[in-house]
Formats: sequence, C-alpha cells, structure tokens
Amino acid sequence: MDEYIRLAINSINAYVQSGIRYTPQPWELTSEMRNGRAGVFVSIHENGSLRGCIGTIAPARNTIAEEIVSNAISAATEDPRFLPITVDELVRLTISVDILGEAEPVSSTDELNVKRYGVIVAKDNRRGLLLPDLDGVETVEDQVMIAKRKAGIDAFEKGVLLYRFEVIRHE
Repeated sequence: MDEYIRLAINSINAYVQSGIRYTPQPWELTSEMRNGRAGVFVSIHENGSLRGCIGTIAPARNTIAEEIVSNAISAATEDPRFLPITVDELVRLTISVDILGEAEPVSSTDELNVKRYGVIVAKDNRRGLLLPDLDGVETVEDQVMIAKRKAGIDAFEKGVLLYRFEVIRHE
C-alpha cells in the first residue's frame, strides 16, 4: 500500500476508533513526508460517493506527514457537508491524498486543463479551490464555477483572480 494512503488510513482509524491522534514511526514515512512541506488534501469516499474532503492550499504544518494526519482526521470528522465517520463505516472507505504543487497565476481559462490542473479562484478575502480530474467535472467552466461557488463568489463577478496548480495524487 502507498505510504501516503497508509498514513491517512491509520490516522482516520486511530481517531475514529479511539479519539487519539496517530503518531507515525519514522520508518513509516518517506523522506518527502518527513522533510517536505506542501498543501495536502485528503478525500474520503464510501461506496464511490464523497464522504469527506479537507485540505490546505499551502503548508500549514511543519511536514507533509503532519498535513496528512491533520487533514485526514478533519476530513473524517469535520467536513461540514457530512456527519462524522463512524467505526462501522471504516471498512467501506477509500482514501486519496493529493500533494499540491505551487499555485501559479493564470490570465485566462485558456491556460487551464480540468484533467491536469486544479484551480483556485480568489476575490478580496474569498478563495475557493477545486482539485483536478474529479468525477463529474468535465469542463474548465464547470471547474471554475464550482470553485467560485465554494468561495462565495458570484458566477459573473468581475476581478476574480485565477491560479492553477498540479497535484501528485496517491490512491
């Protein structure tokens, strides 16, 4: 099993079953997980449907491993769209971990690709993010519209800044 997925699963299981924050052993982690810093999203699906997704656009903790542990627990217990995951659900979950690359500004949607790039929309202090290559998101227009909705930005609001980023997805 992929080390990134294993860390997310162990974090979710420990927290849901016992209420404890999982502390990985150094040998469980890749060098990148121990030493790298990046934004990280943890997505949880149950029977093919989204069950939780929480992440950080930029690093908020000291290491990628710490980002994974924290975001995995949050995705399982704090996503406002869902009730917290229960012990009975644990066996039905599938997890993905996205390690975000640096966001770069783009001047138009022509520079986006829904399969390759995630998108960040920003206006004033509002920001919304959508990961790349998501089921049901087929066009750049859909991707930007969903990100705007998440940010509370009106569909036709002017002066919205666009950023793109790539991810390394662990499934």
